[in-house]
Amino acid sequence: MTARKIIMDCDPGHDDAIAIILAAARRDLEILAITTVSGNAEIEKTTMNALKICDLVSLKEVVVSKGASEPLIRLRETAPGIHGESGLDGPELPEPSRSWSAEHGSDTIIRLVKESNEPITLLPTGPLTNIALALTKAPEIKDNIQEIVLMGGGTIGNWTPTAEFNIWADPEAAKKVFDSGIPLVVMGLDITHQALATKEVINQVNKIDNKVAKIVGELLVFFASTYKEMFDFDGAPVHDVLTVAYCVAPELFKLKEVNITVETKGEFTAGTTLVDLHGVTGRKVNAKFGLELDVEGFWKLMIEALKQY
Repeated sequence: MTARKIIMDCDPGHDDAIAIILAAARRDLEILAITTVSGNAEIEKTTMNALKICDLVSLKEVVVSKGASEPLIRLRETAPGIHGESGLDGPELPEPSRSWSAEHGSDTIIRLVKESNEPITLLPTGPLTNIALALTKAPEIKDNIQEIVLMGGGTIGNWTPTAEFNIWADPEAAKKVFDSGIPLVVMGLDITHQALATKEVINQVNKIDNKVAKIVGELLVFFASTYKEMFDFDGAPVHDVLTVAYCVAPELFKLKEVNITVETKGEFTAGTTLVDLHGVTGRKVNAKFGLELDVEGFWKLMIEALKQY
């Protein structure tokens, strides 16, 4: 079976880190590059975190490119209350063995999509700035993008009452992507909040006797503690991991084809994704939207991946 070629665009971030760990364990995925964006933390921190995780799982040859340090037009905001000052607080990870590429993340996306002899899948799990920049600089790459499987949005919010952080952080970029005509699969809060790393899940992870699982356990403990403090959740929702899981096990997901529009102008609602679940707008379908997750199947997939390390 030919491995699916993916580019991971991320802002590690605990759940981004675990998404990379899952992807690296899968022989049916080929990670062409990891591009980074400011989001959960500032760009230098998210890029360093990506490099540290690459070292952890021996992704020595995968290109890591630092991307956008700011949203397209808005002021940058990060999420230290969720992910800590480093963006990846919890475990002690050594300094990375290499630096990032000199190429900007958006240019890495453009180059690799153009060079590929088969369509590429993009997996953005942070603000969509790099993807929007790539589509602006080289709109022709749309023809060689199989689909964009992203984490963001939903019918509820977590940064404002109606907006999820990734979309809120750069709504103009998100609108560019959602309006691009590229097939989209959207893992919003409606489904990612179902992927809770409960105490029982963390106990399963901690029983796995290898270094990677140990680090994942520590990531989950820290992430669960901040989600308890901020949102009173009994576990950590590993939002971004669902993008990778969908690529390898789509049968775990119930999706609905909908139109999703991104609000950019609302005084109180900027960054809101208007998910037309009932077709009331009459607008053309532009996304598959995650509704339900086979939670048991998802965690089985994750545990089996960790055991491979």
